[in-house]
Amino acid sequence: MKKILILFFTTMFLFSFSQNTMSSIEYKNSQEVFTIKGLSQSVSIDCGDSKMIILSGQVPLDKNGSLAGGQSVEKQTQQIFKNIEHILKEYGGTGKDIIKLGIFITDISKTQDFRKVRDQYINLQNPPVSTLVEVSKLFRDDVLIEVEATAVIKKNK
Repeated sequence: MKKILILFFTTMFLFSFSQNTMSSIEYKNSQEVFTIKGLSQSVSIDCGDSKMIILSGQVPLDKNGSLAGGQSVEKQTQQIFKNIEHILKEYGGTGKDIIKLGIFITDISKTQDFRKVRDQYINLQNPPVSTLVEVSKLFRDDVLIEVEATAVIKKNK
């Protein structure tokens, strides 16, 4: 129920915001990140002086679609943040521009392994808002973690 409410309020915010100031929306797939058919890796929303970038959940697949990191949450997280960085770079940003993270992990006891890697990429002075959820399974048995990200990148940085 909580996730549905968050999605509802996020959608309502974007909808009401778009009514007044958004001029364009661009869907994009990075050549540096494995593309899964049926979804876009990211969407950019023009917000005037900045753009909001919403990323699909990133998983530990390398450019060729191979699992990176074996059964290590830390190593899988490293690949995930490399993917996030590749995508944000194409919009002129970095992980320091992330304002929200959604983390889905199959073993909550491995949270510290995730945080160790995450902290190398985000703005620690103003960390993003985050939600961390333990799940019983992700889309493949060997995928231990998935991370959604939203970033706001100022134009003419």
